[in-house]
Amino acid sequence: MSLRESPFSNGVLEALHAVGWGLIFPCFWFLDRLIANCIFTSLEREQRRVELLPLQVIFGSILFFILFLISTPFALLGFVLWAPLQAVRRPFSYHQQVPIIPMEDRNARWEETDKVSFGFVSANLCLLPDGLARVNNLRHTQQRAETIGQNIVQGVTRPHIRIFVDSPSSCGTVTPSSSLLPQAAPSTYGSVDPAAGPMEGAEPDGNIPNSSSRNSVASSEEPDGPKPNCNQNSNQHGSQVHRHPPRALRTLFRDSDVPMEVSALFPSTVDIVCLEEVFDKRAAFKLMRALGPLYGHVIYDVGVYAFQPPGACSSFKFFNSGLFVASRFPVIEARYNCFPNGCGEDALAAKGLLSLKVEIGLQKGDKKMVGYFNCTHLHAPKGHGAIRFEQLNMLTKWINEFQAGTKEADEMVVFDVLCGDLNFDNSSPDDNLEQRHGLFEDYRDPCRAGPGQEKPWVIGTLLEQPTLYQENMRTPDNLQRTLEREELRRGYLSSPVPMTGVPMIYPKPDQPWVGRRIDYLLYRENSISSLCKTEVEEFTYVTQLAGLTDHIPVGFRLGVKLGSEDI
Repeated sequence: MSLRESPFSNGVLEALHAVGWGLIFPCFWFLDRLIANCIFTSLEREQRRVELLPLQVIFGSILFFILFLISTPFALLGFVLWAPLQAVRRPFSYHQQVPIIPMEDRNARWEETDKVSFGFVSANLCLLPDGLARVNNLRHTQQRAETIGQNIVQGVTRPHIRIFVDSPSSCGTVTPSSSLLPQAAPSTYGSVDPAAGPMEGAEPDGNIPNSSSRNSVASSEEPDGPKPNCNQNSNQHGSQVHRHPPRALRTLFRDSDVPMEVSALFPSTVDIVCLEEVFDKRAAFKLMRALGPLYGHVIYDVGVYAFQPPGACSSFKFFNSGLFVASRFPVIEARYNCFPNGCGEDALAAKGLLSLKVEIGLQKGDKKMVGYFNCTHLHAPKGHGAIRFEQLNMLTKWINEFQAGTKEADEMVVFDVLCGDLNFDNSSPDDNLEQRHGLFEDYRDPCRAGPGQEKPWVIGTLLEQPTLYQENMRTPDNLQRTLEREELRRGYLSSPVPMTGVPMIYPKPDQPWVGRRIDYLLYRENSISSLCKTEVEEFTYVTQLAGLTDHIPVGFRLGVKLGSEDI
């Protein structure tokens, strides 16, 4: 059964809601511009004449304040119409269409291998209204949303390539090339090097694996057909190996149980994308327009607004949850739950859990394959571990209730994934309470060695905001190089948080410097079909959004081996 697209049960309610928001929006926009006019990013302070900034603040503030006052009566009228409608609004919008952008089907031959695989990505985008985004040293929310959408499409639609080189000299000099990749329009967004466009595919010193490191590209799939040599014409159609592959196609494997790479491109053939902090309605709509033609199924504007019944949500909600999901698979069930224990400025957003059941479109015997996908964003302020711990309790309860109420006897569950920004890491002593939560006994974290201990190959995902536009951070390739080198990245990733009044020694002797990893991709096996076995085929840190957000997107691909029968 397909979900209804509109959050309202009929067109009359939807029209009244649109009229109410239309009256509110001008006042909201003028207030946003008033705040944005007074806050400058570090890049703007570098690019503009310092002596002109006070004049901009004074005259801009006067103009936008007057416009704000003029529009306020209309906003109040709109609020009287808009606010009561929130009681009958479903807490998300659903967009579906026939995908028109092609993407490789990794499971086309699953019956031969008895194995399926699924790719997932999670990213915090900080798409707040522009005035608030600037507090995080980010600007131009609408332009960022468009560029991010282009970059995701560009990355996930690139071909999988395995490069075979017999010796370092067999292909001559390696030079950059991105002609294998779909080309997006050049970005004019100021935080990204204009010469680089939305992303840079390679750098002059890009490395190609030689014969001794041929296994280091095992996570890239080889196109069907014969293996071409490196002297074949790179412009030929088909699955030819490019003579000068982009640096982003190089995979880095460390001495670990999980293949890991730091990539300047999003992983190819991602099935479900989860985004956090898409608070701005217009930015969410732009992302939906960008990702809808590729994925076909998008859930956005997730959360509640205005006043809520006692116990359902805390305080008045100015913003939604910020959650956004794009899926290749039809969504057949969806449920949103709002955290009731938010406090302070974090309680102004309707943070919570979005749980989805998707239909894979494959069938084994008389069982049709389905998957469960959950995304969340926990309480943010430091020192509030008890609140996050309680929210983890709620997550576990809500997920189990959702799955218990939606599982059918004729279905085969092939994945159960939980992802999002949990706002605590596995290195900080201050996050000790959350690190020991039972959720991590239920769901597996491929980056975690144990409570308070990361695996040696793990990299933090929270960037230091003042450094976002420095040379080592402002392009995908530069950020990729920075993350690959421990001595470099420690100057640009957020450091773990010590307990109040307790000195912290970090890192411990013989341990690498990781930083704060607060963006998670988790999976569990005890809730999927009994003869399915799951393994992490690859884990990716993505730098393609350099200069566009203050988080490092993460992705993983799960391989699921199917049993002969489901018992």
